[in-house]
Amino acid sequence: MIQRYTLPEMGALWSEQNKFQKWLDVELAVCEVHAEMGTIPREVFGEIKAKAKFSVERINEIEKVVDHDVIAFTTNLAENIGEAARFVHYGLTSSDVVDTANALLLRDACDILVKKIGALMEVLKRRAFEFKLTPQVGRTHGVHAEPTSFGLTFALWYDEMRRTLGRLMHARESVAVGKISGAVGAFAHLDPQVEEKVCARLGLAFAPASTQIIQRDRYAEYLSTLAVAASSLDKFALSVRHWQRTEVREAQEKFKRGQKGSSAMPHKRNPILSERICGLARVVRANSMVGLENVALWHERDISHSSAERVVLPDSSIALDYMLEKMASLVDGLVVYPERMLENLNATRGLIFSGQLLLALARAGVARETSYEWVQRNAMKAWDEGFDFQQLVSEDKDIAAHLSKEQIGQVFSLDTYLRNIDAIFARVFAGRTMSEP
Repeated sequence: MIQRYTLPEMGALWSEQNKFQKWLDVELAVCEVHAEMGTIPREVFGEIKAKAKFSVERINEIEKVVDHDVIAFTTNLAENIGEAARFVHYGLTSSDVVDTANALLLRDACDILVKKIGALMEVLKRRAFEFKLTPQVGRTHGVHAEPTSFGLTFALWYDEMRRTLGRLMHARESVAVGKISGAVGAFAHLDPQVEEKVCARLGLAFAPASTQIIQRDRYAEYLSTLAVAASSLDKFALSVRHWQRTEVREAQEKFKRGQKGSSAMPHKRNPILSERICGLARVVRANSMVGLENVALWHERDISHSSAERVVLPDSSIALDYMLEKMASLVDGLVVYPERMLENLNATRGLIFSGQLLLALARAGVARETSYEWVQRNAMKAWDEGFDFQQLVSEDKDIAAHLSKEQIGQVFSLDTYLRNIDAIFARVFAGRTMSEP
């Protein structure tokens, strides 16, 4: 991932230095287990541990000759360790090291993403309670439908991110699995206890069965989980983009001092963070397809997955990390205009109460089909000719014969639409009172 969208912690995790360090952690854990089991002398392990060092620059230099990164790595270790290096990588194949190290990297990436999701959820919760009773027109098909609560939007997003958190925790369990089982996974040169002990030392589970590699359905689950998370953020950002449209202007991204929106038009305030999140979501979704393609490999393995994984595993992790942090910042600083929401809510001159009027007539004993016809004819006149819907309804003889002016007035009230918001919040934010943030 380019530096522009790479945050320090996640970027450091996927650095070459950290990748090779994880490879070394695996190699040393294997040597230590061999020493405990008597496969190699204990004093030799001490020497290996003391001298095992690597240089990214030197590894890259060696790889230019040998054209194999793991061999370049072990060659560099041997240069530093000396004679005892003959016991390094003992009984292993390259994927024992790479895939077990990947498990460490993916586990740690999940932990970073879990923290970021938690931070976003906290912001969403705070803003949900802040705007819990702020009325906003709800839209279906992009068209005004019925009133709703602006805070309910954030409660909905909070609940969605909670599901994302659950999926990510499951994916973490799936990818935090190592394998030390040899060239085709049959433990020809190793005791299965080596794998179990090594993985335990590294804080990983071990694969009950493997080929030369960890099976890629695990990575596919991880990448797909990130794609779902990115798609949720895409949805959230798309709403912000709509709210910031000039014709809507119900909320907008914070525009900081010194910020400029356009090189040509000084008045511009553009939803740049939202658009950036939407764009990066496309990258993460596309990468998930690579994970799915990598599940099917020839026999005990081929190497077609390797080159693609070197791109999509770090890039998706880094991109989602960035998106989560930016979304938390965006929501935290979102500038909200409740007065404009009321203006938009009233823009159709009462049409958004048509459903409530339909139900009032049903309660008054009018058949639904008849009620619908009466309400719609007034709604269409208000829509097409710009009349006030409540006035038209009040003057309609058929409706007036069944509903008093007071009853009609009650129809055009927001109270009904917000009366169960507390109950929804109690469901979403379980364990808290309905008024507590």
